[in-house]
Amino acid sequence: MAETMRAAVYHGARDIRIEQVPVPVPRAGEVLIAVRRNGICGTDLTEWSKGPVMAPLTEQHRASGHLGPMIPGHEFVGEIVDATGAPGLRAGRIVAAGAGVWCGACDRCAQGRTNVCRRYYTLGLNAHGGLAEYVAAPARTLRPVPEGMSLDHAGMAQPLAVGLHAARRSGVRPGDRVVLIGAGAIGTFVLVGLNHLAAAEVTVVDLPGPKFDRALQLGAARTVSAHEDVVAAVLEATGGTGADVVIEASGAPGQYENALAMVAAGGRVLAVGLPKESPRVDMSALALREITIESSVAHVCDEDLAPALDILAAGPLGDLLLDGVIALDDLVASGLERLASGAVDGKILVDPTARGDRRST
Repeated sequence: MAETMRAAVYHGARDIRIEQVPVPVPRAGEVLIAVRRNGICGTDLTEWSKGPVMAPLTEQHRASGHLGPMIPGHEFVGEIVDATGAPGLRAGRIVAAGAGVWCGACDRCAQGRTNVCRRYYTLGLNAHGGLAEYVAAPARTLRPVPEGMSLDHAGMAQPLAVGLHAARRSGVRPGDRVVLIGAGAIGTFVLVGLNHLAAAEVTVVDLPGPKFDRALQLGAARTVSAHEDVVAAVLEATGGTGADVVIEASGAPGQYENALAMVAAGGRVLAVGLPKESPRVDMSALALREITIESSVAHVCDEDLAPALDILAAGPLGDLLLDGVIALDDLVASGLERLASGAVDGKILVDPTARGDRRST
């Protein structure tokens, strides 16, 4: 195997360069993976366009120890090429990565909340990640991809695990009336997670178009245009009582205010989308209606990643959500810039082994 590899290296806002860098050497408990797909998402877009936000370019990360230019990419799947440091895994196995790394020794890990571990870090956000030909990853963050599953579908396992964790955090129960604000990629993953966990009635709020068709195919009961008076529409549909659970997954201005206005007394609001503006919250109304506000971040690898792979293997989600696969050279022009333009409703995957212009699946 070569001693160097091609990688996307993040140096700062709007500065990602395709460079030759050393192939990583796995440490104890790690395996070396030949990356086959790496998804890009809104977090990657924010780092590229406005960062560094989480990338430790100028200050050493307290958990990962990384400092300086960094290889992004936290949604990756690939083939194990060296499992020497991780007994129980073998070369040639195709695996999906959770990317989040936890210590296993702190109080949060003991509670099973490994995603908020005291020393948590994420490959591709706080240490070198998967937008490269190879990546070294802790064995405990990996799960085997089902036999025969396409790499394109497997490449969506990590973000679906995030959506599944959010659905768990919502506390959804059978028969609940749920409103999901946002039908982009993360909202779609949350919708699939909701339907996996409980037979709930889910109303999806977004702008009309292909996203609505996709939501209905994936189990939404109805869709409501964000151009309408969304609060009035939800209250009418629920006989004036409001929704049992409202999940905000868009981050769009005014939507957290809408979420609090349309949730029933005693109901729950889950914050998933990062708001583009600071929401204005009427704390008196919140207290008098005993509304529970929860938030969700990342996923619990042991609880969410394997089920995410099973869901992708069994259903149409991968085909419905895939926008296309691009080469590493086209990461900025065909990936990040398209995301920034708002022209992407699904998932863009990067194939580090490909060369040349953007290719479709």
